[in-house]
Amino acid sequence: MPISNVLIFPRFALAAMVMALSACAVGPDYQRPQAPVGEHFREAVRATAWKPAEPADLNDRGPWWESLNDGVLNALMQSLNEQNFTLQQAQARVRQAQATVSGTRATQFPQVGSSVGTTRRGSGSGATSQSSSAYDASVTVNWEVDLWGRISRQVEAGDASLQASAADLAATRLSLQSQLAQTYLQYRSAESSARVLDETVAAYERSLQINQNRLEAGFSTPADVAAALSQLEGARTQRLALDRQKASYQHAMAVLVGRPPSQFDVVPNAPWPVAPDIPVGLPSSLLERRPDVARAERRMAQANAQIGVAKAAWFPSLNLKASGGFSSSDLSEWLTAPARVWSLGPAFALTLLDFGARRAQVEQAQASYDEQLAGYRQTVLDALKEVEDALSELYGLEREQASQARSLAAARESLRLTRNQFDAGLVDFLSLAQTQATALSAERQALDLESQRLRAAVKLMVALGGGWDAQTGLTAEEVAKAGMKKAVAAQPAASASGAAAQ
Repeated sequence: MPISNVLIFPRFALAAMVMALSACAVGPDYQRPQAPVGEHFREAVRATAWKPAEPADLNDRGPWWESLNDGVLNALMQSLNEQNFTLQQAQARVRQAQATVSGTRATQFPQVGSSVGTTRRGSGSGATSQSSSAYDASVTVNWEVDLWGRISRQVEAGDASLQASAADLAATRLSLQSQLAQTYLQYRSAESSARVLDETVAAYERSLQINQNRLEAGFSTPADVAAALSQLEGARTQRLALDRQKASYQHAMAVLVGRPPSQFDVVPNAPWPVAPDIPVGLPSSLLERRPDVARAERRMAQANAQIGVAKAAWFPSLNLKASGGFSSSDLSEWLTAPARVWSLGPAFALTLLDFGARRAQVEQAQASYDEQLAGYRQTVLDALKEVEDALSELYGLEREQASQARSLAAARESLRLTRNQFDAGLVDFLSLAQTQATALSAERQALDLESQRLRAAVKLMVALGGGWDAQTGLTAEEVAKAGMKKAVAAQPAASASGAAAQ
């Protein structure tokens, strides 16, 4: 038989056998379960009906932080996305997951090997010794036919794991971005408070000098001078504490952007960020894009596929092996027709007795799925709670800020009037000092509420999955590296709370 026919025959035989076999994947097909959600956000002023969920965790969210309109923050976010080492670890885990999937998928196809070798054999000794040489060359094809879908279930589980890793990367990035944004806002708040205290210290220094002058003129008492000095030193202490806080925030930002604190500085005295105008009626699609919900759902799909892998162990495996080549004891006749050899044959393997090992593996896989199911539903509830908390905090702070603005205006007017009365000798310094302390407290409270409101807006955007543009947690480069397409988001159960509203 010509060697070409020898090599072609196994290929046709394998194809014919595969076509004749009706391969079916054992185990349950994955169906995304429902999760407990309401029809609207409780804290939303205007409730919007929830719609059946569609996966969107891989859609491009865009730079959500740009809604704060702060150029310094934008530059810091860019550095974080490019240089943060925690983020680079998560990116490497996605590549590991992709390599694992590629390796599993490769087992669906025949494995082809080759070998070339020579062997020298001998027997006897002395005059009766004999020796011979053997020359061999062969190509071997080995293929495990996926009769019961074990390998396809492994690939299914690997794909789900890859998507979970991608969602984990998106969640890690979003968490780091949230940390940076909130730390930056706290830094700006401390910086603004420091400016207020600088002005206050200057005013208190003038008050101390006035009281000293009045004491020398006999119009004041040592107690007034002591009170003015105590007030001044108290303000200076508060100012020093703010320097310590600013340094701590700056060090934290340096680590987040992947730089040593000694080589990092923040642009000083930049304008306050602008609070974004967040829509009140928030559609359910925003919650669908939370990467932690997507990750939990994909882990559940992975556990479901593993049930099929465990159940496939109950059925026999079929392995097809074919080989062809040359074998001769004479090198000059090695590649001639008489030296050609070939082999072809199937092999079935089935475990007959394992004392319950396979049953235990199936039960373990089913229990793992139940665990992931409960975890997914809990993640959905936690996500809803975070959104409700952020909405409640944001709306509450807006009302507090409006009230505090009226209080601040009154405190400033009271300080102006009391200072005029003190200058005119109508009130003592203790009254002025109390009014100054009240005004300073109101100023700092107003700044703190503004910072809290901005941080609450950040929390809300993060709770919603990172802004409200229905577009990805992964960059285009990361999607390409992971071998994923944005169409992944359209596959059944690629994300979110969605199960939710079906």
